[in-house]
Amino acid sequence: MEDCRKPFRDVAKSLKLSDVAVIKRVRRLESMGVIRKYALIVDPFKLGYTKISFTGVNVKPERMFEVMEKLKEKEYVKYMAVTTGDHEIIAVIWAKDSEELLKYHEEIKKMEGVTDIYPAILIDVIKNKAYV
Repeated sequence: MEDCRKPFRDVAKSLKLSDVAVIKRVRRLESMGVIRKYALIVDPFKLGYTKISFTGVNVKPERMFEVMEKLKEKEYVKYMAVTTGDHEIIAVIWAKDSEELLKYHEEIKKMEGVTDIYPAILIDVIKNKAYV
């Protein structure tokens, strides 16, 4: 999980296994869907996104799928999930500054079916081990 570019040989050495054993295990995890994707994880702040918002979106039940489709199309929505918590949808939004973030939040509020939004602005990352 820390470096998917690390050669199988190095992984095998650190686990005290053969290269073949590691390759077989990785292939099996891929075929089972445990390893779903190899992806880049970027630091939004280093790309100039100074405002990150975990935004709860409350939606009228009959408009849920419509709102999800609209949000999926938005480039500024980097992650979205349906939840059973306080909000029907959680959207992670990246913005260059406060003004841009406010514009995005206003756009979401105006979507047909959205009853309210509840932004939580990211202040600092303490731990980042959740690879989705």
